[in-house]
Amino acid sequence: MSDRYAQSYRNGGYGNFGRQDGDEYDPYGEGYGSDRRAPPPRQRNPRPPPTVRSAAPPPRSTQRAQETSAEREMGKVLELIKQEWPAMCENDCIPVQLALQLLDTSSVGRAHEYRNFQRTHQYLQDSLKKIVHEYHQGFNSSIGTFHKIQGSIQTSQKKVRALKESLAASKAALCTTDPELKKLHATSHMYDGVLQTLNELDDLRTVPDQLEARISEKRFLTAVDVLQNALRKLTKPELDGIGALSELRLYLANQETALMDILVEELHEHLYLKSPYCQERWQYLAKCQGALSEVFKDAPPVPPFHAIFDAMDWDRPVTEDPHKNPEADTFYYVTLVVESLNKLGRLESAVDTLKQRLPVELFAVVNETINDIDQKHPSSLRGGSHGSHGLHIYGQRETRMRADVIYDLLWTLYGKFEAIAEGHRVFHESIKALIRREGAGNNIALLGSFKELWNLYQNEIRSLLHNYVTTDADVYQFRSSPRPGVGINGGKDATREHLFKFSEVDSKSAEMATEYEALDNIIRTAVPGLTSNSKKGADTKKAGLVVPRSDPATARKSTGAGYSAQGSGTYKSLVEPSVFNMSLLLPPTLIFLQRLKNIVPPGSDLATSALTSFLDNFLVNVFQPQLDETLGKLSDTVFGEADAFLQDPEWALVAKRPVFKGATAFFTIVTAFCRMLGTIPHDQALSSLIITQMLRYYDRCFNWYKALVTKTQEEASSTQELRASAVMALEPSEIHETMLKLWESETKDLELLEKEAVLLMAQTKEKVLEASDIIQDRDTISSLCLLYTSMKWLSVKILSLRHITENETDSSRSNLTKPEKKRWTLLNDPSKATTGEGPVYLPMTQETVQSFDSILTSLSELATTALLTLHSEVRCRILRSLYTALSPSHTAPYLLDQEVAEPDPQILSLNAEMVAFDETAAGFLREREVRFVRTGLGLLINAYLIRNATMTAPMNSRGCGRMRLNVLVLQQNLKNIEEGPGAGLDKAMAYFELFEGGPDAIVKRAREDGEKARTSVGGPDGEGEDVKGEKEKEVGVRFSYDELKALLELRYSEQLADPERGVAAAAKRQLADKLLALSEYLWQS
Repeated sequence: MSDRYAQSYRNGGYGNFGRQDGDEYDPYGEGYGSDRRAPPPRQRNPRPPPTVRSAAPPPRSTQRAQETSAEREMGKVLELIKQEWPAMCENDCIPVQLALQLLDTSSVGRAHEYRNFQRTHQYLQDSLKKIVHEYHQGFNSSIGTFHKIQGSIQTSQKKVRALKESLAASKAALCTTDPELKKLHATSHMYDGVLQTLNELDDLRTVPDQLEARISEKRFLTAVDVLQNALRKLTKPELDGIGALSELRLYLANQETALMDILVEELHEHLYLKSPYCQERWQYLAKCQGALSEVFKDAPPVPPFHAIFDAMDWDRPVTEDPHKNPEADTFYYVTLVVESLNKLGRLESAVDTLKQRLPVELFAVVNETINDIDQKHPSSLRGGSHGSHGLHIYGQRETRMRADVIYDLLWTLYGKFEAIAEGHRVFHESIKALIRREGAGNNIALLGSFKELWNLYQNEIRSLLHNYVTTDADVYQFRSSPRPGVGINGGKDATREHLFKFSEVDSKSAEMATEYEALDNIIRTAVPGLTSNSKKGADTKKAGLVVPRSDPATARKSTGAGYSAQGSGTYKSLVEPSVFNMSLLLPPTLIFLQRLKNIVPPGSDLATSALTSFLDNFLVNVFQPQLDETLGKLSDTVFGEADAFLQDPEWALVAKRPVFKGATAFFTIVTAFCRMLGTIPHDQALSSLIITQMLRYYDRCFNWYKALVTKTQEEASSTQELRASAVMALEPSEIHETMLKLWESETKDLELLEKEAVLLMAQTKEKVLEASDIIQDRDTISSLCLLYTSMKWLSVKILSLRHITENETDSSRSNLTKPEKKRWTLLNDPSKATTGEGPVYLPMTQETVQSFDSILTSLSELATTALLTLHSEVRCRILRSLYTALSPSHTAPYLLDQEVAEPDPQILSLNAEMVAFDETAAGFLREREVRFVRTGLGLLINAYLIRNATMTAPMNSRGCGRMRLNVLVLQQNLKNIEEGPGAGLDKAMAYFELFEGGPDAIVKRAREDGEKARTSVGGPDGEGEDVKGEKEKEVGVRFSYDELKALLELRYSEQLADPERGVAAAAKRQLADKLLALSEYLWQS
């Protein structure tokens, strides 16, 4: 730091003239080696200012070639001064300050640079001398030129003095008074006023032509200026006494009102899309949103609204461009009309007129759109079902045709609505900008039109949804939407209740023609150019004011064109109302509302979050009741059909086994509603409606089951109204539990089958089966089979609809919180409603799914009940038939005098019933269910014949032959039904064969069975099993003590029944001996 000044001095001199290492000591520099209190030195080489840096100097070689040696020397000096003494080059340089610094020997002074300053000064003096030496000739010649200039200046001074003296003389002459000159001056002023008045009169004479020309050219700002300037001129006092101007005053006063009407009409033409210049925009919006009309395919693209809106300059007043058509740009044209109305002073009245006509104009737009779509789509291609009153499940083709009509209508209508909303947004912003520029504050009366527009949009959308969803549209009668003649606040206006319509007038009558002609003359006289001079017939006269247009061939529709013959306040329905239309109506509506949120003015009293609130109201108060009613009516239709519980002829298309026609129809309803719910925002109340109908269908099927198994009034007793099989299948009991275990068992369980047979015989023994306990009708068996397959199929199908959602919205519960804003967002593909593709499910919450699961359980239990009924029914038939066949009181006694060659009729009837039952079950049920019904029949017959053999007493050998024939016939038939070894009746056949062998054969069989039992118990396990197998193979089957005892009693029944006492007594003794031997052999085992 101590060498900073020295180093800078050594290196900073010009031409390296600074002090070298061997120079003598500088007395002014003593003591400056320390920088303890010295401020930082000034930068020796400061950066040149930006202007100097940015200027590009000419090449160095070229510059040096053009300069002389003196100039180059001067340039070096100036560069040195800029580098070493930059303060001297500044404009605010104070030389005295620099001099004082050079004399200051303190630590803050610059005395040590004094010698450098002197050398720089000497260098500058030498450079100046060189300049003088080179240019001294030019200096000498300029001295003579200076003398000539000085002479010219002196001459000019003399001429100025002479001119001043002349002006003074003229002033004195002008100040002399002359009366004649004063009169001439007054006359001149009078003539000037007359000329000015004549010029103004001449200008006023051209005002009507100018005004008409400006109106025809749609240059309304200029027209307003022309009109207001003319009115301002006519208010001058000097023109009050001119009587010829009275007609012009009256004309301009009328023209002001007419111009206001024209501006309002022009505003309506563009706000409500009547102008042909507005067609492209709404057609493009409709095409972008999905309209299917061929008309919109060639619609040229238009820039998005936000781009146009952002490009508009709201801070500057609108100006006219006479070189372009103002109507070509609708938004610019709206701002132009607003600016013109404001300049005319009629903006507030125009806004009031706009609000009053808003309901009528929107109704006309909707009605016109409906009529256009009605003409495009033939009624035969709308997928309608006439006379169904909404109670029709549409197929995919019908749905697609209805979707074409509804989508075409909604996309077209919403495209127009969006274009109208964009126009109102521009109208709103134009008024807002005017208020801001003029400092009028927040004028609510001028800025509230957008909320009125939204309220009417809401009413129109609600009316459309109601007309196409509800079937009582004739009751609705446009209830929520304002009718023509009804104020915005809902109050009736008596003067507008019945609007006048030109369509109701006889235009060809002479009186009307005269009145039209007079009206046309008055308008033509009052406002020239406003109407066409050529007569175009009565239709043109009806139109009233005719606004001149650049395209005279373009015809505009009148305001009242939207009213059709069907009456005010109602719309024609293009397709049949149905709740299924909701899935077609809602997606376009939600998309339109989302797009409308981008158009709503910020800061307005209309919150964008509330745009969908009316849909919640519609869903709860209209759609949900209608859905409930439609679901109920459709379900009642399914339940009430005569063939609802008959086999569906087209069951193979939907199931593997035959099902009810009503089941397929009901599931079609459920699927259709679930598919529809998948396209609208979730509401648990809607899901609950379908669950309620499922419960109703279950109740209907259960009642049908009870009707099938209930006895007739003649057969029913006071204690039991159901068939025996239904009692076993429904009421909890040991038999019921055993049958359930058999059904749930994957393999054949002989123990359960034997237990079931024992329980069945015990119950029927306790209460004998009557004929009324058996289902006699084969169709009833078919219906039970169909009930089982239908309930199983329906439970599986409904289970596939199970879907748990996290959305807990439930409009039926008022204590729940309000739905989230995302409720009315479009989450699904709108095409899902027409294609019918994709998964179908029923969204439910954790609470609702419990009811759903309970219904599934009930359906499965009903199916199981029907199957158990079939299982027990065939067994009850067998027990009833065998009871009849074994009872001598019901059939012929078994004491026969001759051989019997044919089985009993009861046996043949039982075989026929079993075959028919098996064929029915095999035709409707799966293999597992058929096997459940068949398995165990042989075991039951065996057990019943053996355990109830004593019912046949008294029996002789011929009677036993009859019984063996019956058993043989049953066995042959049973082998065609039941599969496996259980189908044989070998045990029963062997039992009655022992009867024919006599008592000794029975005792012998008892001895063999006893030995066999002791061998199997006493020997080794393996040997005992082998011996048991061989013996069973040889002997066949084994009988218990009770069975053989009953057989012995049956064998002696003929002697015991003999009327002679000796024979009966001998038989008793023989029976006692045989029973003693029998007990000896079997009880020991």
